[in-house]
Amino acid sequence: MIDRGTIDRIINAADIVDVVSQFVNLKRRGVNYVGLCPFHEDKTPSFYVSPSKNICKCFSCGEGGTSVHFIMKHEQLSYVEALRYLAKKYNIEVQERELSDEEKEAYNERESLFILNEYARDYFVNILHNHIEGKTVGLSYFEERGFREDIIRKFQLGYCLEERDAFTQEALKAGYKKDYLVKTGLTFEANDNSYLADRFRGRVMFPIHTISGKVVGFGGRILKMREKVGKYVNSPESEIYHKASELYGLYLAKQAITKNDCCYLVEGYTDVISMHQAGIENVVASSGTALTPGQIKLIHRFTSNVTVIYDGDAAGIKAALRGIDLLLEQGMNIKVVLLPEGEDPDSFARKQNATSLNKYISDNEVDFIRFKTQLLLGDAGEDPTKRASLITDIVNSISVIPDNIMRSVYIKDCSRLMEIDEQLLVREVSRKRRAHLDHKYTDSQRGEERGGMPLAPPEEDYIPQIEQNRQQQQAQKKGLRGNPIHANELKVLYFVIRYGTHMLIEVTEENPDAQPMNVIQYVKLDLENDGLWFTHPTYKQIFEEAVEQLSNTDFVPSRYFLAHPDPGVSRIAAELVSDRHELSKIHIKQFGENVSKEDTPLAEENHLTRNVPWVLAELKNAYIEQRIAEVNEQLKEKEKAGDYEAVLALMAERKNLKDIKKILDKYLGERIVLSR
Repeated sequence: MIDRGTIDRIINAADIVDVVSQFVNLKRRGVNYVGLCPFHEDKTPSFYVSPSKNICKCFSCGEGGTSVHFIMKHEQLSYVEALRYLAKKYNIEVQERELSDEEKEAYNERESLFILNEYARDYFVNILHNHIEGKTVGLSYFEERGFREDIIRKFQLGYCLEERDAFTQEALKAGYKKDYLVKTGLTFEANDNSYLADRFRGRVMFPIHTISGKVVGFGGRILKMREKVGKYVNSPESEIYHKASELYGLYLAKQAITKNDCCYLVEGYTDVISMHQAGIENVVASSGTALTPGQIKLIHRFTSNVTVIYDGDAAGIKAALRGIDLLLEQGMNIKVVLLPEGEDPDSFARKQNATSLNKYISDNEVDFIRFKTQLLLGDAGEDPTKRASLITDIVNSISVIPDNIMRSVYIKDCSRLMEIDEQLLVREVSRKRRAHLDHKYTDSQRGEERGGMPLAPPEEDYIPQIEQNRQQQQAQKKGLRGNPIHANELKVLYFVIRYGTHMLIEVTEENPDAQPMNVIQYVKLDLENDGLWFTHPTYKQIFEEAVEQLSNTDFVPSRYFLAHPDPGVSRIAAELVSDRHELSKIHIKQFGENVSKEDTPLAEENHLTRNVPWVLAELKNAYIEQRIAEVNEQLKEKEKAGDYEAVLALMAERKNLKDIKKILDKYLGERIVLSR
């Protein structure tokens, strides 16, 4: 376990802008930075990074926290792994203590699979460069393709021996479990458990990395063809590898993509490698599969500009067409480059240098309208049916574009190129778009029923009836779920996390007998005196931990909870320390005209003696209101049952509650509304 001092050094060293900008294209907005949220499908930037507070926050999906929690969420790491990741990045020596048995058990399966994949990568690299078969078969293949040694090592290319279970036996000897070998897909197990075999035997190996460089899977190309065996094999789906959510080469391309504000999209592993060798690094591959929304989302974190580069043959053209509509729907700016017939990005790049390759791309890239038009018009000729089909095809593509202005521009281009009335195209695109959005909302509603997140309306001026119905249903659900007690408990936590150790009551000349108390101590005593406590499980956990930590002289509530290993706790802390929490106008009025506007945000400490008792009174009022509502319901039931003794007791309780509420109402006067 990493000791607390090391954790503090890591958190203090980890600059939130530096960490997040590795994965998200950030732009300055005032004193903060903003970008597309990497944790949900973000069409307009809602992910804010605050350098002054060293935290990030998405004001759409709610994800956020410190650098540690960003890395935890983004890279699917444990708390300790995320700390090690940042320690390595900032060259901080990690001081650890011996783990207990319980802590050792906490290392989950995901971590074991990552460790095994890293071992496999190193094994395959070693075989390629140091084993006789690896050098004569695997390394010779790469050299024949013209790959330099530095490029081979840069992409961590390797080789798996032809022997049936050579890798598996080595891994078992090294102490790796058979179950994990099978789960990663590195090893096959016979149906009758009679033998184990290497999945990638006799293949050159291409490790597949996450954005941060962790190995999630492998691709392998066979060199000696065998019957009923594909040329390329990928790792199967596993706990850590999902092919539809990975892009080959993105780990090595992300900085170049951001720098050039453009991503070149190709099909295969060797396409990426050859383009890197030619000096073009802002390139990724879909690994031979049809482009997926998950892969597009990865690209969109770094740029909105994509140039699709595929083979000039029929298969390459079909592949280019397949991905265009998906890219357009995600708001990407698309250009297409078709290479000379008989060439693919791998072979073509090997004949070029960076200058000539860039020049060819810039001279031959066209937007998708011209690409589709030029491509399909030749087939359509003068046949009116085929021309109508072509126009429909292009209209379908235009209709998925989310940006109104971009759709309008493409409609004009299509009208000019196809010699068709622009207004006719406008009407047809509008009709198709409505159908597309209705279908999209239907899918969203189904996803929400299965526990997914609803999609926000992509355009303010279009809310179909199905969306109106959904919004009404959501409002009803929200009303049923709303809990004023939890809302007021959160207001109390606001002061606990921001100012928990600030003194609220001190010994003064005017009050020499006062019992010194900080905010946390005051809240604890006030609630206990009235027999109350937090009811929300996470809020209760936060407050009780705050009370426990008071014995720690170095305890700073905001820092402690922002760095909390529980992401749910850290998200709440990030929300409460963000600048969105300010006093309302009513609160300003309550303080009187002597309080300046600059002095009123809750970030100021000047009003703790008024604010803390106030929010506690509001919390008590919420408790009272809830209990009165419960008593009223019980009264109805007892009256129907004819239990008049219980009715009298409940009526007495209700009177007592209302008397307490009158006192609270008199104290509260005009309610303070803490904006969120």
